[in-house]
Amino acid sequence: MDRLENNYAVLLWGEGEIKVNLPRELLPPGAGEGSILKISLEVDEEGTEKQREKISHLLHRLKGKGK
Repeated sequence: MDRLENNYAVLLWGEGEIKVNLPRELLPPGAGEGSILKISLEVDEEGTEKQREKISHLLHRLKGKGK
C-alpha cells in the first residue's frame, strides 16, 4: 500500500505499479502505509452462469415487448 487518501487506500499493483484505489473498509486489520497485501481474484463460475441466465431472461422479455 502506497498511501491513504480520504476513504481510500492507494495500492500500487504489480511491477508496473498500476494505481488502484481500494475503499479503506476493505483493508485487513493492521494494514497501513507500506504494507504489502496479498490479493487474489478468481472467476465465480456459478455466479457468472446465474448472471448470464438473468441477462438472457431480461433480453428475452425486452424482445417480446417490442412485437
